[in-house]
Amino acid sequence: MPKPGHRARLAAAVAGLALTLAACAPMVDQRGNLPDPTKLASIQPGVTTKEAVSKLLGTPSSISTFNDKTWYYISRRTEQTAFFAPEVTDQLVVAVAFDDSGIVRDVERHDLADGRPIDPSPRVTPSAGRELGFFEQLIGNLGRFNTDSNTPGAFHRPGTPGN
Repeated sequence: MPKPGHRARLAAAVAGLALTLAACAPMVDQRGNLPDPTKLASIQPGVTTKEAVSKLLGTPSSISTFNDKTWYYISRRTEQTAFFAPEVTDQLVVAVAFDDSGIVRDVERHDLADGRPIDPSPRVTPSAGRELGFFEQLIGNLGRFNTDSNTPGAFHRPGTPGN
């Protein structure tokens, strides 16, 4: 028969092991909703309208930037274990393109294998105006505040009435 102290230590060890294993389980993050495949299959190019697509699939995740003729339904699944960077495990983009009269022209599916990495441009957009040097920044506020003659030690901005 085991001693009472051994049972408590065994229970603590089992609980510690369970917590350790639970911490190693990946956290799954699902973003976006996948359209139902049967509803997606019912969309017919040349026949289905924007209104019908909206009723079947719901509001799109995104609409094309330069016109409203392409709707995107986007879903992405990532997994992250402990402190490691998240890893994309699944991704699907459904693009529904419309013609000028609002009728479906094309339906395209793009999955994770269709994705390509991009390199952001290192160029910097110049801003208008001039840059101030260290001393210009340091003494830039001198003379911008005036003392109010009615209240000694009080300051107010030029052009505004005093207290």
